[in-house]
Amino acid sequence: MDEDGNSSRNSTRRSILKGTGVLVAGGLLAGCTGQSGPDQTETATTTDAETVTETATSTATETTEANDSYSVSIEPVGDVEFDAVPETWVANNGSWADMGVALGLEPPKGVWLTSRYHTQYYDAIPGLSVDKSDMVSLYQDGVSKELFYELDADVHVMDPNFLMNRFKGWEQADVDEVDQNVGPMFGNCIYAQHYPWHEDYRYYTLYEGFEKLAQVFQRTDRYEAFVSLHDEFQTNLESVVPAEGERPSAAVLWGVGDEPESFYPYIIGGGTGFKHLRDLGVNDALADTDVKDFHGSRAAIDLETLLEVDPEVLMLRGYEAKTRDEFENTVVSSLQNHDTASALTAVQNDDVYRAGGLYQGPITNFTLTQRTAEELYGVESQLYDAEHVADIVNGDI
Repeated sequence: MDEDGNSSRNSTRRSILKGTGVLVAGGLLAGCTGQSGPDQTETATTTDAETVTETATSTATETTEANDSYSVSIEPVGDVEFDAVPETWVANNGSWADMGVALGLEPPKGVWLTSRYHTQYYDAIPGLSVDKSDMVSLYQDGVSKELFYELDADVHVMDPNFLMNRFKGWEQADVDEVDQNVGPMFGNCIYAQHYPWHEDYRYYTLYEGFEKLAQVFQRTDRYEAFVSLHDEFQTNLESVVPAEGERPSAAVLWGVGDEPESFYPYIIGGGTGFKHLRDLGVNDALADTDVKDFHGSRAAIDLETLLEVDPEVLMLRGYEAKTRDEFENTVVSSLQNHDTASALTAVQNDDVYRAGGLYQGPITNFTLTQRTAEELYGVESQLYDAEHVADIVNGDI
């Protein structure tokens, strides 16, 4: 790695000679009958290491011959060369995992924390589901280098600086070892923009990162289809977002426990984790206060401090595993019955909502933005074409 944090990466340690590496969504997307499961999976296979067979899908998909190498560049890792399209992969988090789902890939073998990859968001898309029962959490009371060997993925879609700066024991030599002996790291930490170690190299927007991943897996046709769908979505949002002076002011907080009395505060920033709130024009109730963002401070605030801010709306993270009813019956109910919390304007006006997870890809951004628009602005119309999402994932572009 040079002084600018860039390096030129070599190809994966092995040539991938099992066809195109392009898989039908199978396991992810069921057919029109509404059934789902592994029996829906079709994969590209070959009987000759020198021959690239066509995929079982009838759709047009970009492919790469097994003996054709290509490279894709992303900061901070630089150019990464691939001997062929990767077949197995590991994702840093749900942002990148969701991008893979959107490209019709098999799920990643591992993500940072499986509990924070909220696959229930796919319930909003007809026939789409992701089975993460065999998916491994990379973080297990630390991050083991040996686990990368066990997963044996062709590519690791993660920012190596995240590993080296957030966890003791990881140094450049360890990253290089995984890169050379297992598979390259390829990624950028895009979900939040508050880490000081990320200040000297660029961030990517959700769709910029999505484009890079599409190039890695040679599925830019699906990426381009999502870009068109996203453009339509943005146009539809313009008609439902109130004028600037009429938009609510919300505090984004991570609640501690089901009866929260302390919270980790988040300033609405430029990362992908806040895209739905930015797109909906939500004002940040914490931005002009003395409350510091959790990413930098790692500190919590109590209910008394929150009452001083007294935001119009509370957007609470940490509760995505709960349904709306479960959230109401536990978290919201506890705030309503608490002496201090019950004095909050948001609690009194029933404006307490789940904020969405930390990680967003193209599909989860659609579903979270739709949900939040319904809650904040009373939107009743569908703002994106869920059937079209399913079609793109399945390669019916």
